Amino acid sequence: MVSTFKVTALFWGPRRIKEPRELNPSLGAYELLKSSSEGVSVDDKTPREISLSVVSSISDISSNDWDACATDAASPEKFNPFISHGFLSSLEESRSAIKETGWLPQHIVAQDEHKNIIGVVPLYLKSHSYGEYVFDHSWADAYYRYGSQYYPKLQSSVPFTPVTGHRILVRNTWYRDQVFDILVMALKDLTAKLRISSLHITFPSENEWHKLKQSGFLPRIGIQYHWKNRNYKNFDDFLMDMKQSKRKNIRQERKKVISLPLSL
Repeated sequence: MVSTFKVTALFWGPRRIKEPRELNPSLGAYELLKSSSEGVSVDDKTPREISLSVVSSISDISSNDWDACATDAASPEKFNPFISHGFLSSLEESRSAIKETGWLPQHIVAQDEHKNIIGVVPLYLKSHSYGEYVFDHSWADAYYRYGSQYYPKLQSSVPFTPVTGHRILVRNTWYRDQVFDILVMALKDLTAKLRISSLHITFPSENEWHKLKQSGFLPRIGIQYHWKNRNYKNFDDFLMDMKQSKRKNIRQERKKVISLPLSL
């Protein structure tokens, strides 16, 4: 079964583009507002300030801290392996998503004054548009014709993987909404400080998509085709869902492969 799905991406950028400058690892500190909710106690151990910084490798963050943010963002029963520390670190360790391949890691980390990591954002400074499954080459061409530079750009995504999932990963606390908003502000501030063309958040969750739209991001909608397994008993059972002509073509193609001198 093949069905169509809407794919969302988000874009934000200042109007004037200048040469990028060197990044300051610190993105400043933000004060948390006290909760007015009943049942929420605020004591000396309750964080009152959040500091933000940038790390150039996910290895600078412990897997336990990163995965705790990822798990809380998606909920344990819906944990997305593609935003896990293990998957993203493998892309860096294999030298697939590094500066030399046009994917400079610039992950954002939010810490409270007790040095607890309460939020992270997978982020890359990109020198091209490959490996995103969002085709914005026409935007780059428009920037070029206007006399501006489109690259580098900031990209919050899972490299080489067009899978929908959370991008703003925040621990489950009473102030998580504040942390989410602070991380979004930090993303936009970083884009402005680097004087680059734009910030992109691709394949976010639907909830993030709506929140980011309210924060001034421009939505972009695309189409994907997904195959679903209808509990087919075997391959022939799967073929019976197709028209006769397609069944015939597939069977002929499989026979050709079997006849080749190949071994797996």
